[in-house]
Amino acid sequence: MITLARLLLLLLLFLVLFLSSSASKAASAVSQDEDSSSASSIISRFRQYLQINTAQPKPNYHEAADFLISQANSLSLESQVLEFVQGKPLVLLKWPGKKPALPSILLNSHTDVVPSEHHKWAHPPFDAHLDSATGNIYARGSQDMKCVGMQYLEAIRKLKASPSFRQPLRTVYLSFVPDEEIGGHPGAEMFAHSEVFQKMNVGVVLDEGLASPDDFYRVFYAERSPMWLVIKATGPPGHGAKLYDNSAMENLLKSIESIRRFRAAQFDLVKSGSRAEGEVISVNMAFLKAGTPSPTGFVMNLQPSEAQAGFDIRVPPAADHLSLEIRIAEEWAPSSRNMTFELGQFKQKASVYDKFGKPMLTAHDGSNPWWGLLEEAIKNANGKVGKPEIFPASTDARYFREQGLPAIGFSPMANTPILLHDHNEFLNKDEYLKGIDAYESIIKAFASFDERTSDDESKAEL
Repeated sequence: MITLARLLLLLLLFLVLFLSSSASKAASAVSQDEDSSSASSIISRFRQYLQINTAQPKPNYHEAADFLISQANSLSLESQVLEFVQGKPLVLLKWPGKKPALPSILLNSHTDVVPSEHHKWAHPPFDAHLDSATGNIYARGSQDMKCVGMQYLEAIRKLKASPSFRQPLRTVYLSFVPDEEIGGHPGAEMFAHSEVFQKMNVGVVLDEGLASPDDFYRVFYAERSPMWLVIKATGPPGHGAKLYDNSAMENLLKSIESIRRFRAAQFDLVKSGSRAEGEVISVNMAFLKAGTPSPTGFVMNLQPSEAQAGFDIRVPPAADHLSLEIRIAEEWAPSSRNMTFELGQFKQKASVYDKFGKPMLTAHDGSNPWWGLLEEAIKNANGKVGKPEIFPASTDARYFREQGLPAIGFSPMANTPILLHDHNEFLNKDEYLKGIDAYESIIKAFASFDERTSDDESKAEL
């Protein structure tokens, strides 16, 4: 028979074991939370994302999507996968706000990266090698732009762990879109025109920027529009030793020389300091196609009857598109030299105007409260802000500006050489961690902004 004393002793022992187990679980949970927020864990997650090969033309999108959804689940974010084109998933995450009626915040990034010439890299481009001596992380996408996508997530992880900021006022969305590196049409463009996007009630978009070699972060309010052009010259074929006028190659070379002079004049404006790179029209030859192939190379004693050249042209928002097209038709590809030029020959030609007919420029003065919030948030994170710039290339931000939305390009990478699309692309781990702090400050400021409160305060001051 169990005595009362023995029964009490057993109950006491059970209570001690229960409390010990609970304390152990609580300590383990705290330890896991601390571990997930440690610098080594943050860098590990970044490297995991970089190690997923999403290089064009065959990006492993589904592996990237699975990884991103796993990160969303760890943060208790809502998630969904959209496919406007089969096999090209767009991952959309949501952090609901306290006031869902307020316009939301969209943090956009792309999951694809450009191809790499592996043999020209010091480390394999998808190993995400961390150099222990310098702290540099070598990987394709380390700057363009897997860093930013992960910085969004890590910033939200820090905000969710903060006792003073458990939930945003505004809803925050994160979009991870495909195919930016090849035009963005199945990704951001279709997304921006979708019913899903319209229902999101987006008020401002953040997208990618560029690294800065100095300690000032670069911030972009517009970008140059791409005009990918192919011109074609024709002429009579002939013996390689014969001299005659209007051969295809001669006509094409005259056009190339005319384009070269225009390019040099634009580049001189940049070299002199009178214009920033994003403020001039850039023209760069992308390919030259001519000649008659042979088993050993090309037939050398035959002048070809056709020759083509392709050019990557980037046009600032304030440039005169019509004048440029007239120049192409009259100087670069005139019919008088057996040149053909039609607008249909553009492989891509983007508009410089939004759907309301206004230039696709995001205001960077007092008329745009988001710009001021961004600058102040960066300063609060001990960052320095450079002067507003026009992005010299093209990003997915143009599709959101086309909808009339303010879109700001910002990749927090100071003291970093610009290596997007280059060999040995890298980002230093300390700069990456500082960028998370910058985005934590920005997201907090944007998600806490209540326009009605600000308007009321302004009226009170008046």
